[in-house]
Amino acid sequence: MRGMVGRACTAGLVIGVLVTGLTACTGDAGGDENGKGRKSGKAEAKACADGTFAWSRVTKRDRLTGVSDPEWLGEGGGSLQNRMRRVYTPRPSVRADGPAPSPAEILFSFGKKTGDIDSDARTLAEVDGETWAFTDIRLPAPGLDDGRVTPHAAGEFVQYAGVREVSADFRYTCPDGRTVSGHARNWTVDISGLTDCDERPDSALAREVARHACP
Repeated sequence: MRGMVGRACTAGLVIGVLVTGLTACTGDAGGDENGKGRKSGKAEAKACADGTFAWSRVTKRDRLTGVSDPEWLGEGGGSLQNRMRRVYTPRPSVRADGPAPSPAEILFSFGKKTGDIDSDARTLAEVDGETWAFTDIRLPAPGLDDGRVTPHAAGEFVQYAGVREVSADFRYTCPDGRTVSGHARNWTVDISGLTDCDERPDSALAREVARHACP
């Protein structure tokens, strides 16, 4: 699987859901006055196969996923022992207000829009032999202690983890003019970081860390 997850080290998305809103119709096959012999059928509306996506309101935001308690290290630094606690679990999510393509197909289009998927294929169904983690609606959140950082100086340090979350609205238009609107969210970069409680936070993520962990 080609991964969309990167890792960045800095100093300082309910598993989503399916495409909702499928409509149903019922038919009356006739019957007597007591309803005997009456038959009914249900037909789910289906998404068209040759529609096009238009994306808008694309946003990218670094989200804090885990943070440790502060830990003092003397001169020369050393290994941090405090484990991180989770404060947010990113999960891919797709929702729509009517019949739409599969979540994987929607995330494929979204990944091409954000640059997280590099493919000349028009749809995921047209891709031959290549996969991307970005299209996996069940993609698990990254582990909190996968990228621990070792400081080499004295100070009161906090280890933290995060992701870069991307979200956007979409409109899917069928050849016959029918449209479906929706929203998609996913995460990309896996961030590991370290901040010193005695220093001024230099990013929005570091400021959030300070609010959670520093005295």
